[in-house]
Amino acid sequence: MATKPLTGTKVLLILVAFFGVVIGVNVTMMKLAIATLPGTDVDSPYAAGLAYDREISAAQDQASRKWQVNAHIERRADGNAVLQVEARDASGQPLAGLKFAGRLERPTDKRADLAVGLAEAGIGIYRGNAASVAPGQWDLVIEGDAKGERVFLSRNRVILN
Repeated sequence: MATKPLTGTKVLLILVAFFGVVIGVNVTMMKLAIATLPGTDVDSPYAAGLAYDREISAAQDQASRKWQVNAHIERRADGNAVLQVEARDASGQPLAGLKFAGRLERPTDKRADLAVGLAEAGIGIYRGNAASVAPGQWDLVIEGDAKGERVFLSRNRVILN
């Protein structure tokens, strides 16, 4: 069987095909990486740095109040989750008239975060529902506001089955 000689044109085509495949794979992997990684944790690290001292002061104010805030979240078989928050002051009296909000945040993808609206169901008891909650690890964030000012913040890792 006679083999054809290796010419300059064949070498050029082999090199172009090789580098074309390499560049194509790199572009594909880059697009997949950008599409699956949502990016940084905060939109503006500079603004977050400026707010850091305010966050420390707010945490100290919250600790000085000595509130007892307990939360319970339960994911049902249909995928809905029920969140209940019970808030008491330092003496154990229920805290009424606050506005609580909950948020379920995915530790790995903030695009999957879910807001949970909480309404006062009784004196010091706040309840809310979230629909279509996937099982797995979540960060449960609870914020309490009084007169438009945040007076409580809690972040806890939970596992919902």
